[in-house]
Amino acid sequence: MSVTYDVIVAGSGSAGMTAAVRAAAQGLKVLVVEKAHKIGGTSATSGGVTWIPNHGLGTDDSREQAITYINAVANGPVRPDRIDAFLETGPRMIAFLKDIGMEPTPMPWPDYFPEAHGARADRSVVFPKYDGRRLGALFPLVREQFTRFKLMNRYTLDFVEANTISMRAGGWLRELLKVTLRYWTDLGTRRIGRRDRLFSLGAALIGPLIERYVALGGEFLIGWGVKELEVADGRVAGVVIERYGKRRTVHARHGVIVCAGGFEWSQELRNRFFTIPGDTRFSSTPEEANRGEVLEAGIALGAATEFTETGWWVPTMSLPLPEVSNFEEIHQAVFDVGRPHSVCVNRNGDRFVDEACGYDRFGNAMLEDQLKTGANTPCWLVFDATFRYKFTAGGIMPTALMPDRKIPADWWDQYVFRAPTLRELAAKIDLDADKLEATVARMNEYARTGVDPEFGRGDNVYDRNFGDPKIAPNPCLGPIDKAPFYAIPVNLGDLGTKGGLKCDAQARVLDAQDRPIPGLYAAGNASGSPFGNAYPGAGGTIGPAMVFGFIAADMVAAEAGTELGRYTHNSN
Repeated sequence: MSVTYDVIVAGSGSAGMTAAVRAAAQGLKVLVVEKAHKIGGTSATSGGVTWIPNHGLGTDDSREQAITYINAVANGPVRPDRIDAFLETGPRMIAFLKDIGMEPTPMPWPDYFPEAHGARADRSVVFPKYDGRRLGALFPLVREQFTRFKLMNRYTLDFVEANTISMRAGGWLRELLKVTLRYWTDLGTRRIGRRDRLFSLGAALIGPLIERYVALGGEFLIGWGVKELEVADGRVAGVVIERYGKRRTVHARHGVIVCAGGFEWSQELRNRFFTIPGDTRFSSTPEEANRGEVLEAGIALGAATEFTETGWWVPTMSLPLPEVSNFEEIHQAVFDVGRPHSVCVNRNGDRFVDEACGYDRFGNAMLEDQLKTGANTPCWLVFDATFRYKFTAGGIMPTALMPDRKIPADWWDQYVFRAPTLRELAAKIDLDADKLEATVARMNEYARTGVDPEFGRGDNVYDRNFGDPKIAPNPCLGPIDKAPFYAIPVNLGDLGTKGGLKCDAQARVLDAQDRPIPGLYAAGNASGSPFGNAYPGAGGTIGPAMVFGFIAADMVAAEAGTELGRYTHNSN
């Protein structure tokens, strides 16, 4: 392996792999350095959704409508220059992915603030399942999905399959049988291991990017973490990397692109930057992966930071690993907290949010209520036997797949609480029984009328998209009246951090005087979000990450003097 490259990319998530493929497609010699022992970063474990307004995939969205929407949902400072660059380049990035043989497909998912001017339901883009065996020896080295995205921690599911099976919609048993047979009849892959050969969601985005990158001659260094940024002649010219205590320097002729994620797994950085630090263990990103080393390396060179006070919030729940109860696993509760037959309350027993809203809105509501009352983070999800029968609650599957008798004894009254009455449940979780009964009585009345006068649950298309269509008059509101009753604590978790190195519209890292640091670029959660604290829609993390990775690669290629867009994919 040579020790000098045209460009070094730190991190192999969606930002890093987009930057690497784009740079390699333009004739640059590229090295991707990945600290973890798996490729794909947080993106590979995510839903893999990419939010790209006006993406050019057959819709009538416009740049102007997108700007109207983003301005409407901004709840603090944003970066208009970077928003403009994102909207300008997003369609070009999608066109490039199509050119190299990928299949971006828009989904009919509402933006997270559907009531805002300019909101739409077609800006989120996904990618079809990908056959991981196409990667050859790299197949087992791609980061696997968390258990929350796999059925029984084994079978790959896409969004349609997951929704059909989890909601027990029409034909769900047939879908379950199809998924199971597909897995067990794949004898060649079963001889390799238990991993499903099909990649879905985030892995379905990362897999084909890896394939294209390798085909273009790109190289990986896996298990090496970037510890320092090397400077020569006044510009960033390489990285100092470390593996098992051994350090080495790798040089970059034209630039280093930092795409190494945020700092959510550094308690010290959370304490330094976050409004409410929370605990690293509540994060839903890969454990110990994103610790902010490259952020600190940039700061050491004089780089500025922005939007570091907050994260991409998501409610999470903790459960022991199924076969090793000494260790806990984090489960997202993205949609669970808003399903009918349930209510969320703080530790005073009060509601504080439209529970069916977008997960980042839910997290921000937790944060605001904690600052106001000191009685949130964690809060409680309270539900009845009807909810338990129909829906998941974090890592607890519905009764059809996980009846109460299959819940381990050490989970009860530690991770999940159950009682024959609401009063007894309140006693177990230390809530005022009269207040909890009154809150549930109001929710039952709202379910009868279909109107939530407190928070408007079910009043918009986003809420209703994840309700139960069999319930009327409001699919998001069902009575909480069938014993036994259950409760699970909900933590303020995250999908990563929203802030990081401050960059300009060309993805160049800036110093404290807003001057570009020569040779240093950043994208994804290693940089500040162009949207500030806003989370506009599904894929609002991955979309800008990929776009600014794409922009950074073009900037490096322009400096190197290569011809942009010279690679044409041969579909054969």
